[in-house]
Amino acid sequence: MRFPLKYAAFEWLKEKKSATDDDMFEALNKNGNKCSRDDLDKTLMQLEILGLLTVRWVAKDKRRLEVVEKVDEEARIPRINE
Repeated sequence: MRFPLKYAAFEWLKEKKSATDDDMFEALNKNGNKCSRDDLDKTLMQLEILGLLTVRWVAKDKRRLEVVEKVDEEARIPRINE
């Protein structure tokens, strides 16, 4: 059974924490998920809209992908002692 591309891409990136889009494309095709560049671009856009990863341009044809780490709301807001 093959997982949907979105889940396979996110799970792979969670293990790596950050990578380039070329690395992800090669890894996904190597693991049996046959995808084109267009499929990968659509998947990355979906994951970015969901807030699971960020995409930054490194060079003209290269992008850096990073997993967004969620910060606990209570840990982020300082408490005021009254």
